[in-house]
Amino acid sequence: MARIAGVTIPAEKQVYIALTYIYGIGETTSRTILAAAKIEPTTRVKDLTEAEEQKLREIVDEQYSVEGDLQRLVANNIKRLKDIESYKGLRHRNGLPVNGQRTRTNARTRKGRAIAVGGAQPKASSKT
Repeated sequence: MARIAGVTIPAEKQVYIALTYIYGIGETTSRTILAAAKIEPTTRVKDLTEAEEQKLREIVDEQYSVEGDLQRLVANNIKRLKDIESYKGLRHRNGLPVNGQRTRTNARTRKGRAIAVGGAQPKASSKT
């Protein structure tokens, strides 16, 4: 099992897929890293030599911000937006969609479970 950037990547997967288990590395970045390291993307992680693993570690450490550093950077950016009370910061603070999406319908992921307003209880009979 190879460890890159503090993450144990799965041994049975192809290298270009396994690298995407690292926060901050997607498929495109993964292929770029493998091209720089001169490693075939379809090679299985378990078939990598120690030298190839070391080359991958060096490239990721030197050229890319990943895992904890990247998560801290993103959190600081969001905190800064909240502190300066920008529109995006207010949307983050209120737990609403940030990038202009509609909220009349959809947006359930950000807003949470729908709460019924009215119509949930049977009507009281008005016999007089």
